[in-house]
Amino acid sequence: MTEAALSCRNVWKLYGPDPKGLFARRGSKPSEAELKAAGYITAVADATLDVSRGEIFVIMGLSGSGKSTLVRCLARLIEPSAGEVMFAGRDLLGASQQELIELRRHKMGMVFQHFALLPHLTVLDNVAFPLEIQGVARKEREARAREMTTLVGLKGRENNLPHELSGGQQQRVGIARSLATDPDIWFLDEPFSALDPLIRREMQNEFLRLQAVLQKTIVFITHDFDEAIRLADRIAIMQEGRIVQIGTPEELVLAPADGYVAEFTREAPRAKILSARAIARDKRNGEAVAGSIAADSKVEEFARKVEAFAVHDADGTIIGVVDRAAVMSVLIGATEAR
Repeated sequence: MTEAALSCRNVWKLYGPDPKGLFARRGSKPSEAELKAAGYITAVADATLDVSRGEIFVIMGLSGSGKSTLVRCLARLIEPSAGEVMFAGRDLLGASQQELIELRRHKMGMVFQHFALLPHLTVLDNVAFPLEIQGVARKEREARAREMTTLVGLKGRENNLPHELSGGQQQRVGIARSLATDPDIWFLDEPFSALDPLIRREMQNEFLRLQAVLQKTIVFITHDFDEAIRLADRIAIMQEGRIVQIGTPEELVLAPADGYVAEFTREAPRAKILSARAIARDKRNGEAVAGSIAADSKVEEFARKVEAFAVHDADGTIIGVVDRAAVMSVLIGATEAR
């Protein structure tokens, strides 16, 4: 794994009479039974994770699992009850309010489900608004806003007001606004969930295009596993405030940590998730193959043309063979690698 851009260690968020006092007095992790007996509600429990630079890290779970609370703790939009959040070389839990304001203005981008555009401002002025708050000169901020508006595909709409745009276009404005300050990390909390399915798919495509260009470090929240596997480098699955498992989509499908993760991934489109590496078997002496494919190739990419292919690693080393039987085992829903 590359260098972490964001790390959190043992982060808790409790609602109750005196959460920080509870941890100060106790000096150790409370059990769920103890917390309930003391009248606390656990929103996030003992969360630990690292987000690598340039990674799309998806946090997902059902409604009420704690995913949105956790991302707000990571940005310190709400106060964690305990733990550590390391970003830009320091623990955010020790940062002053002024330091947090500066970090959010210059190093963090945020996009939420509700677009929160300023209705009386044009597209250009909405996108430029964070730069105006920073005190950037009008000419410079408008030039940057035009660049971002073009980047998200809204060139020619700069003078429109929000109510003159579709839902997908409004979300593009929100994305452009969040990128205007060139943030080091980008937090997105269910940004597409309010959109119609076709527009949502379009926005996912746009998101992947932007990431290919910008290579941002991204924390993305969703409750939709199909969206998660389409976008994520790695996924953290949460249940009742706890992180149950962190892994690539393939790791979650092939080696679920428990029954909850197994159920979460049960209907996942395996042909889109599993790679040639995952289903390859050892090559037998003298076995004929029709060619070779990269180990990270997804099953859906080669399923229609497979006879028997050698599977090669990044350096060209043959690591195994996939054949028609291996592909069919994926397509009919088998979950174990051969």
